[in-house]
Amino acid sequence: MNRTPPSARTPTRGIRWLLAVGLTAVLAVITAALGHQGSKSSSSSPSSPSSPSAAPSSHTDRSEHRGALGEAGGVVPDRVTVFDEAIPAVGKLDPDFLKALHQAATAAADDGVEFYVNSGWRSPEYQNQLVREAVSKYGSEEEAARWVATAATSPHVSGDAVDIGHSDATAWLSEHSAEYGLCQIYRNEPWHYELRANAIDRGCPRMYADLTQDPRMQQ
Repeated sequence: MNRTPPSARTPTRGIRWLLAVGLTAVLAVITAALGHQGSKSSSSSPSSPSSPSAAPSSHTDRSEHRGALGEAGGVVPDRVTVFDEAIPAVGKLDPDFLKALHQAATAAADDGVEFYVNSGWRSPEYQNQLVREAVSKYGSEEEAARWVATAATSPHVSGDAVDIGHSDATAWLSEHSAEYGLCQIYRNEPWHYELRANAIDRGCPRMYADLTQDPRMQQ
């Protein structure tokens, strides 16, 4: 039986030990690099609690829910009031109409009521999107026409209509709106208001049952 001399075994063990130490060092460097990269990624991620965008505003949520048009097309973020003119859906309303809304909202605030805007000015593209959604929801163009006007006829597109929330605001308006020249136009839409300046002296005109009864929709 042959035995390897001790002098021959010692260098082999030394080489193995050096290889093991070197491999360990390389693995440590790789692990550290990956850990740094992961930390950097998480700190810039929108879902990270430390990121300024960790909690997306309701503006973004509403825009994404409504489609790709966004606020510039008339999508309204949550909790927008008639005073938020930086939002296009409010700022692009007819100036006289917006003035009347401000006056009514100021009076309502004395009664603890705030006017939120669910919808105001809309781009034609946004209006067309709403028409498509209504047809899908109600099952036919005829039924959808009771609730959503075309881009060519909608007073929202011209900046002459606003949908007000919440229920306390529409209840307040049902009693006081004519004092400010604001009128509910459709019986099936207690949230939809337009400017009728003569209402201050004569009261609001009789409401249409729905959009299909409005002569403006027959254009």
